[in-house]
Amino acid sequence: MKKVVIFIYGAIAYIIFLIAFLYAIGFVGNIYVPKTIDSGTEPSIMNAILINLVLLSVFALQHSIMARPAFKKRFNAIFSQAMERSTYVLLSSLALILIYWQWQPITTIVWDVENEIGGYILTGIFFLGWLIVLLSTFMINHFELFGLAQIFDNLKNKQTAHPKFQTNYLYKLVRHPIMLGFLIAFWATPVMTIGHLLFSIVTTLYIIIAVKYLEEKDLKKFIGEDYETYQKEVPMIVPFTKIKS
Repeated sequence: MKKVVIFIYGAIAYIIFLIAFLYAIGFVGNIYVPKTIDSGTEPSIMNAILINLVLLSVFALQHSIMARPAFKKRFNAIFSQAMERSTYVLLSSLALILIYWQWQPITTIVWDVENEIGGYILTGIFFLGWLIVLLSTFMINHFELFGLAQIFDNLKNKQTAHPKFQTNYLYKLVRHPIMLGFLIAFWATPVMTIGHLLFSIVTTLYIIIAVKYLEEKDLKKFIGEDYETYQKEVPMIVPFTKIKS
Protein backbone atom coordinates (compact mmCIF):
# COMPACT_ATOMS: atom_id res chain seq x y z
CA MET A 1 0.00 0.00 0.00
CA LYS A 2 2.86 2.38 0.86
CA LYS A 3 4.44 1.78 -2.55
CA VAL A 4 1.15 2.58 -4.29
CA VAL A 5 0.81 5.83 -2.32
CA ILE A 6 4.38 6.81 -3.27
CA PHE A 7 3.63 6.01 -6.90
CA ILE A 8 0.50 8.19 -6.88
CA TYR A 9 2.43 10.96 -5.09
CA GLY A 10 5.18 10.87 -7.74
CA ALA A 11 2.67 10.81 -10.59
CA ILE A 12 0.85 13.85 -9.18
CA ALA A 13 4.18 15.66 -8.74
CA TYR A 14 5.00 14.99 -12.40
CA ILE A 15 1.62 16.23 -13.59
CA ILE A 16 2.04 19.45 -11.59
CA PHE A 17 5.50 19.84 -13.12
CA LEU A 18 4.06 19.50 -16.64
CA ILE A 19 1.45 22.15 -15.88
CA ALA A 20 4.10 24.49 -14.43
CA PHE A 21 6.46 23.91 -17.37
CA LEU A 22 3.80 24.59 -20.00
CA TYR A 23 2.57 27.63 -18.08
CA ALA A 24 6.14 28.96 -17.98
CA ILE A 25 6.15 29.18 -21.77
CA GLY A 26 3.03 31.31 -21.75
CA PHE A 27 4.12 33.32 -18.72
CA VAL A 28 7.49 34.38 -20.12
CA GLY A 29 6.23 34.69 -23.69
CA ASN A 30 3.09 36.68 -22.82
CA ILE A 31 0.90 34.17 -24.67
CA TYR A 32 -2.07 31.90 -24.04
CA VAL A 33 -2.21 32.15 -20.22
CA PRO A 34 -4.29 34.51 -18.04
CA LYS A 35 -1.34 35.86 -15.99
CA THR A 36 1.95 36.64 -17.73
CA ILE A 37 5.19 38.39 -16.87
CA ASP A 38 3.78 41.70 -18.17
CA SER A 39 0.10 41.43 -17.19
CA GLY A 40 -1.74 42.48 -14.06
CA THR A 41 -1.95 45.63 -11.98
CA GLU A 42 1.36 47.47 -11.90
CA PRO A 43 2.48 48.64 -8.41
CA SER A 44 5.22 51.14 -7.66
CA ILE A 45 8.49 50.11 -9.28
CA MET A 46 10.32 49.65 -5.96
CA ASN A 47 7.57 47.44 -4.53
CA ALA A 48 7.51 45.41 -7.72
CA ILE A 49 11.28 44.91 -7.72
CA LEU A 50 11.31 43.91 -4.03
CA ILE A 51 8.44 41.42 -4.36
CA ASN A 52 9.85 39.90 -7.54
CA LEU A 53 13.31 39.49 -6.04
CA VAL A 54 11.78 37.72 -3.03
CA LEU A 55 9.84 35.38 -5.33
CA LEU A 56 12.92 34.53 -7.36
CA SER A 57 14.95 34.05 -4.18
CA VAL A 58 12.41 31.56 -2.82
CA PHE A 59 12.75 29.51 -5.98
CA ALA A 60 16.55 29.77 -6.01
CA LEU A 61 16.89 28.70 -2.36
CA GLN A 62 14.50 25.78 -2.72
CA HIS A 63 16.11 24.65 -5.96
CA SER A 64 19.67 24.86 -4.65
CA ILE A 65 19.23 23.52 -1.11
CA MET A 66 17.17 20.49 -2.11
CA ALA A 67 19.61 19.60 -4.91
CA ARG A 68 22.58 19.27 -2.54
CA PRO A 69 23.76 15.78 -1.56
CA ALA A 70 23.62 16.62 2.16
CA PHE A 71 19.91 17.48 1.93
CA LYS A 72 19.17 14.34 -0.08
CA LYS A 73 20.94 12.21 2.51
CA ARG A 74 18.88 13.69 5.34
CA PHE A 75 15.65 13.38 3.36
CA ASN A 76 16.32 9.72 2.55
CA ALA A 77 17.03 8.99 6.21
CA ILE A 78 13.50 10.12 7.11
CA PHE A 79 11.41 9.33 4.03
CA SER A 80 11.50 6.78 1.25
CA GLN A 81 14.34 7.37 -1.19
CA ALA A 82 11.85 6.84 -4.03
CA MET A 83 10.09 10.06 -2.98
CA GLU A 84 13.14 12.32 -2.95
CA ARG A 85 13.21 13.36 -6.60
CA SER A 86 9.42 13.66 -6.83
CA THR A 87 9.43 15.92 -3.76
CA TYR A 88 12.11 18.10 -5.34
CA VAL A 89 10.11 18.32 -8.57
CA LEU A 90 6.87 19.07 -6.70
CA LEU A 91 8.30 21.87 -4.55
CA SER A 92 10.16 23.38 -7.52
CA SER A 93 6.90 23.43 -9.46
CA LEU A 94 5.02 25.01 -6.56
CA ALA A 95 7.73 27.67 -6.26
CA LEU A 96 7.24 28.44 -9.96
CA ILE A 97 3.48 28.62 -9.53
CA LEU A 98 4.02 31.09 -6.67
CA ILE A 99 6.06 33.26 -9.07
CA TYR A 100 3.32 33.14 -11.72
CA TRP A 101 0.67 34.04 -9.15
CA GLN A 102 2.43 36.86 -7.32
CA TRP A 103 4.72 38.32 -10.01
CA GLN A 104 4.46 42.12 -10.20
CA PRO A 105 4.67 43.56 -13.72
CA ILE A 106 6.89 46.50 -14.63
CA THR A 107 5.78 47.31 -18.14
CA THR A 108 8.13 50.13 -19.11
CA ILE A 109 9.57 49.01 -22.45
CA VAL A 110 13.32 48.46 -22.80
CA TRP A 111 13.17 47.40 -26.45
CA ASP A 112 10.42 46.76 -28.96
CA VAL A 113 11.25 45.09 -32.26
CA GLU A 114 8.69 46.65 -34.57
CA ASN A 115 9.97 44.91 -37.70
CA GLU A 116 7.56 42.04 -38.33
CA ILE A 117 10.18 39.61 -39.62
CA GLY A 118 12.48 40.44 -36.70
CA GLY A 119 9.62 39.77 -34.29
CA TYR A 120 8.88 36.40 -35.88
CA ILE A 121 12.56 35.44 -35.71
CA LEU A 122 12.81 36.28 -32.01
CA THR A 123 9.58 34.42 -31.28
CA GLY A 124 10.95 31.41 -33.15
CA ILE A 125 14.16 31.55 -31.12
CA PHE A 126 12.03 31.78 -27.96
CA PHE A 127 10.25 28.53 -28.78
CA LEU A 128 13.54 26.94 -29.85
CA GLY A 129 14.87 27.62 -26.35
CA TRP A 130 11.99 25.73 -24.74
CA LEU A 131 12.41 22.89 -27.25
CA ILE A 132 16.10 22.64 -26.30
CA VAL A 133 15.10 22.40 -22.64
CA LEU A 134 12.64 19.59 -23.27
CA LEU A 135 14.81 17.59 -25.69
CA SER A 136 17.83 17.90 -23.40
CA THR A 137 15.95 16.12 -20.60
CA PHE A 138 15.39 13.13 -22.90
CA MET A 139 19.04 13.14 -24.01
CA ILE A 140 19.97 12.02 -20.50
CA ASN A 141 17.06 10.38 -18.66
CA HIS A 142 13.84 12.40 -18.54
CA PHE A 143 12.02 9.85 -16.39
CA GLU A 144 14.79 9.65 -13.78
CA LEU A 145 15.26 13.42 -13.81
CA PHE A 146 11.63 14.00 -12.83
CA GLY A 147 11.23 11.11 -10.41
CA LEU A 148 9.13 8.72 -12.50
CA ALA A 149 11.78 6.01 -12.79
CA GLN A 150 12.25 6.00 -9.02
CA ILE A 151 8.57 5.58 -8.14
CA PHE A 152 8.07 2.94 -10.84
CA ASP A 153 11.08 0.92 -9.69
CA ASN A 154 9.91 1.24 -6.09
CA LEU A 155 6.53 -0.17 -7.11
CA LYS A 156 8.36 -3.20 -8.54
CA ASN A 157 10.58 -3.58 -5.44
CA LYS A 158 13.63 -2.46 -7.39
CA GLN A 159 16.36 0.00 -6.46
CA THR A 160 16.83 2.67 -9.13
CA ALA A 161 20.38 2.58 -10.43
CA HIS A 162 22.52 5.70 -10.18
CA PRO A 163 22.22 7.74 -13.38
CA LYS A 164 24.98 7.07 -15.88
CA PHE A 165 27.29 9.85 -17.01
CA GLN A 166 26.19 10.59 -20.58
CA THR A 167 27.26 13.15 -23.18
CA ASN A 168 24.65 12.57 -25.88
CA TYR A 169 23.80 14.99 -28.69
CA LEU A 170 23.59 18.55 -27.27
CA TYR A 171 25.72 17.46 -24.32
CA LYS A 172 28.62 17.25 -26.74
CA LEU A 173 28.22 20.99 -27.43
CA VAL A 174 27.67 22.26 -23.89
CA ARG A 175 27.68 20.64 -20.47
CA HIS A 176 24.32 22.14 -19.50
CA PRO A 177 22.04 22.39 -22.56
CA ILE A 178 18.95 22.58 -20.36
CA MET A 179 20.24 25.84 -18.90
CA LEU A 180 21.22 27.07 -22.36
CA GLY A 181 17.63 26.50 -23.46
CA PHE A 182 16.27 28.45 -20.51
CA LEU A 183 18.58 31.38 -21.18
CA ILE A 184 17.56 31.50 -24.84
CA ALA A 185 13.87 31.39 -23.90
CA PHE A 186 14.22 34.09 -21.23
CA TRP A 187 16.08 36.59 -23.44
CA ALA A 188 14.55 36.04 -26.90
CA THR A 189 11.57 38.39 -27.01
CA PRO A 190 10.38 41.04 -29.47
CA VAL A 191 9.24 43.22 -26.55
CA MET A 192 11.41 43.47 -23.45
CA THR A 193 9.96 45.27 -20.45
CA ILE A 194 11.79 46.22 -17.26
CA GLY A 195 9.94 43.42 -15.42
CA HIS A 196 10.97 40.85 -18.01
CA LEU A 197 14.52 42.22 -17.99
CA LEU A 198 14.68 41.87 -14.19
CA PHE A 199 13.48 38.28 -14.49
CA SER A 200 16.05 37.50 -17.20
CA ILE A 201 18.99 39.10 -15.39
CA VAL A 202 18.29 37.46 -12.02
CA THR A 203 17.63 34.01 -13.49
CA THR A 204 20.75 34.26 -15.65
CA LEU A 205 22.91 35.15 -12.65
CA TYR A 206 21.34 32.34 -10.63
CA ILE A 207 21.92 29.79 -13.39
CA ILE A 208 25.58 30.74 -13.79
CA ILE A 209 26.29 30.76 -10.05
CA ALA A 210 24.34 27.58 -9.28
CA VAL A 211 25.83 25.63 -12.16
CA LYS A 212 29.41 26.81 -11.79
CA TYR A 213 29.77 26.78 -8.01
CA LEU A 214 27.23 24.18 -6.85
CA GLU A 215 26.19 21.66 -9.49
CA GLU A 216 29.58 21.35 -11.17
CA LYS A 217 31.24 20.83 -7.79
CA ASP A 218 28.81 18.00 -6.99
CA LEU A 219 29.28 16.43 -10.42
CA LYS A 220 33.06 16.44 -10.11
CA LYS A 221 32.81 14.80 -6.70
CA PHE A 222 30.30 12.20 -7.88
CA ILE A 223 31.74 11.36 -11.32
CA GLY A 224 35.42 12.14 -10.80
CA GLU A 225 38.08 12.34 -13.50
CA ASP A 226 35.67 11.69 -16.36
CA TYR A 227 33.80 14.87 -15.52
CA GLU A 228 36.98 16.88 -15.10
CA THR A 229 38.02 15.78 -18.61
CA TYR A 230 34.55 16.70 -19.86
CA GLN A 231 34.94 20.17 -18.34
CA LYS A 232 38.19 20.71 -20.20
CA GLU A 233 36.74 19.64 -23.54
CA VAL A 234 33.20 21.06 -23.56
CA PRO A 235 31.98 24.61 -22.69
CA MET A 236 29.70 25.01 -19.70
CA ILE A 237 26.73 26.81 -21.29
CA VAL A 238 27.78 28.80 -24.36
CA PRO A 239 28.57 26.51 -27.33
CA PHE A 240 31.57 26.97 -29.61
CA THR A 241 33.50 29.06 -27.07
CA LYS A 242 36.92 28.56 -25.59
CA ILE A 243 35.62 29.15 -22.07
CA LYS A 244 35.22 25.66 -20.66
CA SER A 245 34.33 26.40 -17.05
